[in-house]
Amino acid sequence: MGLKKLVIAIDGPAASGKSTTARRAAALLGYLHVDTGAMYRAAALKVLRTGTSPDDPERVSQVVEDARIVLQRRDDGLHVTLDGEDVTDEIRTPAVTRVVSAVSAMRRVRDVMVREQRALGAGGGIVLEGRDIGTVVFPDADLKFFLVAGIDARARRRQEELRARGVTVSIAAVKEELGERDRLDSTRDESPLRKADDAIELDTSALTIDQQVAAVVATAHRVMGEREKK
Repeated sequence: MGLKKLVIAIDGPAASGKSTTARRAAALLGYLHVDTGAMYRAAALKVLRTGTSPDDPERVSQVVEDARIVLQRRDDGLHVTLDGEDVTDEIRTPAVTRVVSAVSAMRRVRDVMVREQRALGAGGGIVLEGRDIGTVVFPDADLKFFLVAGIDARARRRQEELRARGVTVSIAAVKEELGERDRLDSTRDESPLRKADDAIELDTSALTIDQQVAAVVATAHRVMGEREKK
């Protein structure tokens, strides 16, 4: 019987390079990639579409529990559907970004999402990225990374992502948004953003995506190699 495949957690603040690194590393390893942030964004979009106030935890939680959020692998990448509709692009709009931290900070919302995420990773062979994967969702993950980057590098990346989607935002506005997102994610009561004690910190400020991916994949192969020797 072969060794169980790894559960790899990649955490870090917004625009630190988590999504691209996790997606490419998973592809190279033959693993499933799960963008947990996309799940929370889909939940936030549902809240917006129903006209629910982000300040109403009970109503928000009920709306999210009733939502059907599915991650689908397609040839052109990860697609997110909400109640049967592809919302892959819509969940990345500034409107969703403004409310996702408040929605994702709610205990019942996180309970729903964590349950789904743990089910996806139960058999291993998965790379999950988010803000609490290594601390809450999979505290016993086989391998944990915490990606960081300077605010200037992160703002440039986020601005480029938005521009690619046809959204023009000034670098100053992007920095302000990221700073507020960092503050909310790091100070919330439920599953705040923090580095797990046993996570490998990777500063991506001056790294290319290829270098980031190589670091993750090389470490994964090393861990698997060590297990095979036991």
